[in-house]
Amino acid sequence: MGDALQVALVGYGLAGRVFHAPLIAATPGLRLHTVVSRDPDRVHADHPDARVCADPHAVFTDPAIDLVVLASPNATHAPLAIAALAAGRHVVIDKPMAIDLDEARTVAEAARASGRLLSVFHNRRWDADFLALRALVAADTLGRIAEVHSHFDRFRPEVPDRWRDRAEPGAGIWLDLGPHLVDQALQLFGLPDAVQADIALQRDAAQVDDWFHVVLRYGRLRVVLHAGALVPGAGLRFAVHGTGGSWFKHGLDPQEAALRAGQRPGGTDWGVDPAPGHLLRVGDDGTVHEAPSPTPAGDYRHYYAGLRAAIADGARLPATLDEALDVMRVLQAGIDSAARGQVVTL
Repeated sequence: MGDALQVALVGYGLAGRVFHAPLIAATPGLRLHTVVSRDPDRVHADHPDARVCADPHAVFTDPAIDLVVLASPNATHAPLAIAALAAGRHVVIDKPMAIDLDEARTVAEAARASGRLLSVFHNRRWDADFLALRALVAADTLGRIAEVHSHFDRFRPEVPDRWRDRAEPGAGIWLDLGPHLVDQALQLFGLPDAVQADIALQRDAAQVDDWFHVVLRYGRLRVVLHAGALVPGAGLRFAVHGTGGSWFKHGLDPQEAALRAGQRPGGTDWGVDPAPGHLLRVGDDGTVHEAPSPTPAGDYRHYYAGLRAAIADGARLPATLDEALDVMRVLQAGIDSAARGQVVTL
């Protein structure tokens, strides 16, 4: 595998500090070399050996840097990615890839022209619950899938003062949580035939969307993606129905909560979901039987391990450029569908 790849992390807010920096530090073959931030004390409290720089463009042209990770506000993803690619760096963009499909296509063109690798951080392919569902679908345990409900609900009645909740480009819950749910659906079923979306503002002080209900149409199959900010308790995560049975999962994958609490990836219990799924199987006589549904441990480190292998050894990217563009196609279709009040065909 050779020497460690030197990584520059742009942004040290929630995404950079909670997700990317710990995962980079925990991945063999990667070294957190530089963090772009205006708060060096905050960075050095967590990563004392990292260099801190306020200017991302100065970092992009540093020959010591192999990989740039963008954990900055969504509206900056495209221009910063294009600049880093032009400087000859490999790039990871925290989801979403861009604020709209046209911008994403421009980034893709820049990546192809540069000859560098570009990937989007679709880490929730390694959620414990999604790994369990993927295995059920692959094994045909539920028969022909007819209906999938994928929820990412939270209870945050107060609107925080942060860019994600302000009326500015790239903000709102559809571009925040939507990429997770869309990417998971596409991993299971590919691009849908059409998208029907309802995107709304529900909280009293909301400036941007904080609720969505989006239906992906695949022939007879319907995949429902849903998120809201006024749902208390550990609600539904998945409900999947097929000709051979159903599978239910409540509660979110534990890795985000662990990272927010300051835990570092690793250890025997990392990614172990305390709330297993619930499987109902239909017998040949039509009777319904309950069955155990173990959930494998999730591990977001697989994303960065795969990225390291792609850069150093030519392995397949853990999330490819074409896959990222497909996610953006569905996100854009959702925006257009909600704005027009119409079903948008892909």
